[in-house]
Amino acid sequence: MFETNLDATYAWLGLAVVSVATAGVAATLPASPPPDAAGVAHTVETVANGEYPATAEHGVAADRIRLTPRSVSLDGDGGSARAPLHAPRITPVPPSGRGGTGDDRLRRVLDGVPPDAAFDDPNILAAAAERARRADHEWRPAPERLTVRRVHYGGVHVTLVG
Repeated sequence: MFETNLDATYAWLGLAVVSVATAGVAATLPASPPPDAAGVAHTVETVANGEYPATAEHGVAADRIRLTPRSVSLDGDGGSARAPLHAPRITPVPPSGRGGTGDDRLRRVLDGVPPDAAFDDPNILAAAAERARRADHEWRPAPERLTVRRVHYGGVHVTLVG
């Protein structure tokens, strides 16, 4: 009978230790999954690899975003995620206007204005896109939706993302 009580004590202690360890592991898990950077990258690459002008949007469930010509990074409550872009170089279009650093003409084209209405010459579009690709790509507040637009103007083919 003494042996049974001793075994029961060890069983209860073991159960208590396992319960505390399980609670500790559960407390360290994030409340939400990491942002879907791979999904955003897939949308960007689908448009960028296309042969014809196209536009697509992708919902973003993140707090911050960082776009470079070769990657997309998202940061949110569930952690951070980064996905490389294998498509031809994209042109990140940062916000313009108040507090933004982007080219208003690129932003207008991204928003749907034909490139020949925003730029006088295809070479000017190409130069503006090159400046945007060389700009400092820092973390910015993430929008609810990311827009991807591939445009052709003369012999210039540009994929704008913003």
